[in-house]
Amino acid sequence: MDFYYMPGSGGCRTVIMVAKALGLELNKKLVNTLEGEQLKPEFVKLNPQHTIPTLVDNGFSIWESRAIAVYLVEKYGKDDSLFPKDPKKQAVVNQRLQFDLGTLTDAFSKYYYPLFRTGKPGTDEDLKRIETAFGFLDTFLEGHEYVAGDNLTVADIAILANVSTFDVVEFDFSKYSNVVRWYANAKKVTPGWDENWEGLQQMKFSFFIPEVNNSLPFSNMDFYYMPGSGGCRTVIMVAKALGLELNKKLLNTMEGEQLKPEFVKLNPQHTIPTLVDNGFSIWESRAIAVYLVEKYGKDDSLFPKDPKKQAVVNQRLYFDMGTLYDSFVKYYYPYFHTGKPGTDEALKKIETSFGFLDTFLEGHDYVAGDQLTVADIAILATVSTFEIVEYDFSKFSNVTKWYANAKKVTPGWDENWAGLQAMKTFFEARQAAAK
Repeated sequence: MDFYYMPGSGGCRTVIMVAKALGLELNKKLVNTLEGEQLKPEFVKLNPQHTIPTLVDNGFSIWESRAIAVYLVEKYGKDDSLFPKDPKKQAVVNQRLQFDLGTLTDAFSKYYYPLFRTGKPGTDEDLKRIETAFGFLDTFLEGHEYVAGDNLTVADIAILANVSTFDVVEFDFSKYSNVVRWYANAKKVTPGWDENWEGLQQMKFSFFIPEVNNSLPFSNMDFYYMPGSGGCRTVIMVAKALGLELNKKLLNTMEGEQLKPEFVKLNPQHTIPTLVDNGFSIWESRAIAVYLVEKYGKDDSLFPKDPKKQAVVNQRLYFDMGTLYDSFVKYYYPYFHTGKPGTDEALKKIETSFGFLDTFLEGHDYVAGDQLTVADIAILATVSTFEIVEYDFSKFSNVTKWYANAKKVTPGWDENWAGLQAMKTFFEARQAAAK
C-alpha cells in the first residue's frame, strides 16, 4: 500500500492512526504540496483531484481520509469495532465523520487558514463557528466516552486528528468539559497518537509559525533552509535564543532548488543553511550562528569575547563539524543513497567521537565552559540527529547527562525536534526501500 501524504495534514494523520490500529504498514511517500508535487502528471493519474492523502492498494487508488479509513477497516479489520456493520451504529459513525469534515474542519479552515496566507486569522464570526462546532461535539459526548458509541471508532480517530490540530494552534477548548475528558482518554487509547503529535509539530513549526512570522517585525533576514538539516536547526535555535525572527524560505535540495541561478548568486557553494541579512549573504551554520550573536546578541554569553573562552567554543564548533558530524555522515549517509549503513570502521569513528565529547564534558554542565554557548547548540543539533536514527549513546554518561539538560535549557528545542521528524520519515523510507 503506497500512501501519499504530508505529516502535518489532519487527514493524513487520521489514516496513519487507523492503519496503526489495524496493524497495517503503509509505504509512505511524501508529497510536498507547497512545491506543487501533487500536480505532477504521475500523481494526477492516481488522483485526478490531486489531493492528499491518497492510498494506492495493489492498483486500487482511493483518496479523502475518511473514505480511506473506512476502506481499510472494511478490507483489513479483524472485526467491525472501528466501523460497525450494524446499520444504526454505522449511521452514527458516518454522521460524526460528516460532522468532522463539514463542521469541525470547515470551522478550522475558515478561521485559521487565512493565517497561512496573510498572517491574520479569520473574522469574529469565523471564531464563533469554531465555538459552535465544539459545543456540538460537547453535546455528542454527554454521557459517552467515545464520539459514536461505547468504543473507539474511526470517528474518534478522525476527530482526534482534528481536535489535536486545534490544540497545537492553542485554541482554548477547556470550557467544553466533555471534549476535554474525551480528548485526554483518546490520546491514551488511540494507536499512532505519537506519530499524530509529531506530524502536528511539523505543521506548527514548518508551516504555521513561519507564515505568521512573515507578518511580524524583524530584520530583513531571509533564511534558506530545510527543517531536517542539522545546520539549519542549529541556526533556528540560535536565532530563538537571541529573540530573532527569521524569514524562512524552504529550499528543497532533493529537487535541486539550490542549483537555481538566483540561489547560486547568493551562495556559490549552493548549500543550506544560507542567511541573507539586509543584502549580506553568509552560509555554513556555525559561521551564521556566530555572526548572529556578534551582531544581535545583547551580551557575549553565547559566544564569549574573552580569547581563551572563545577559543574553547571555536574548538568545540570545529569538533562538531570535523569529527562528530563527519562521523554521522560517513556511517549514516550511505543509508540515504543505498539503504545500507557505512562500514564497521565508520561506526567505530562515531564511538570515538562520542568518547571525545564525553571527555570534554567531564565535570562540566556545558560543552565549552560554565554556560550555554553556540557550541552547545550546534552539538545539540548533531547529537539529537544521532538519537533520531536510534544510535545508542547511553554508555557515554556525561553526554547523556548534558543532553538531558541541553534539551531543557536550549531555546527552540521543540522546533529542532520537529525538524528531525521530517528527517526521520525520510530515513525510515530509505531503510524500508532497502529491505
